[in-house]
Amino acid sequence: MASFKTAIFSFLLVSIFLSVSVKVCEAQARPPTARGLSYTFYEKTCPKLKSIVRNELKKVFKDDIAQAAGLLRLHFHDCFVQGCDGSVLLDGSASGPSEKDAPPNLTLRAEAFKIIEELRGLLEKSCGRVVSCSDITALAARDAVFLSGGPDYNIPLGRRDGLTFASRQATLDNLPPPSSNTTTILNSLATKNLDPTDVVSLSGGHTIGISHCNSFTNRLYPSQDPVMDQTFGKNLRLTCPTNTTDNTTVLDIRSPNTFDNKYYVDLMNRQGLFTSDQDLYTDKRTKGIVTS
Repeated sequence: MASFKTAIFSFLLVSIFLSVSVKVCEAQARPPTARGLSYTFYEKTCPKLKSIVRNELKKVFKDDIAQAAGLLRLHFHDCFVQGCDGSVLLDGSASGPSEKDAPPNLTLRAEAFKIIEELRGLLEKSCGRVVSCSDITALAARDAVFLSGGPDYNIPLGRRDGLTFASRQATLDNLPPPSSNTTTILNSLATKNLDPTDVVSLSGGHTIGISHCNSFTNRLYPSQDPVMDQTFGKNLRLTCPTNTTDNTTVLDIRSPNTFDNKYYVDLMNRQGLFTSDQDLYTDKRTKGIVTS
């Protein structure tokens, strides 16, 4: 079974593309940072940045730990389209709809956007307008992992906020739907220099969070995906009695609010929710990584 440390490290390996460097444990040396980023970027201009973000999120998660998944997903959807530039936070304009209006982003939690805005306000009050929204989003995702049971890690800061948002098509091209099979996912993420191990580990982010029925009813109707565990499928049909039901269910049935490796146990028991999840266990290119 994919180890917890490997899972989180490769999940955050996205950072190679995103210009986010990760440290999973003290014994591990910091990777080199992208040009313009630094681990001490706000040391003088906003020295309490990290404590302000973490302390506020502790309060948020105490009330509703489910918000952690929303913040993690928000960061992922921001970074995979045109880099970690905060452009997913932008509203649309006369030039066209925003990234948040593109189909893959319609289910991003409204509360996640609100939390980022509240953090921005707190930081502006303490430090002035010096911290970028893209850095706030990255820090919020890091703390979402840590405060939901995952490891802590350092990230360099200094991202600049984008002034333009990606087109609907660019968003679609860079965020494969959950109905995608392993080939589609591997091909898509290969364009970001991520290999099969990275893909399996990145998918481990589904250890927390929820999904709307329409993201997986293709596996239930008109007939159940034969790969899916029968009892698991039966329970899902109770939640989603038709292919147009708009209910939600958890991504990881074993520990839905804890960042751990139970997601991989789900896959090995044929209880992965999405095609993109379960296919990682049935595809010979990735099965060994899931079980390692």
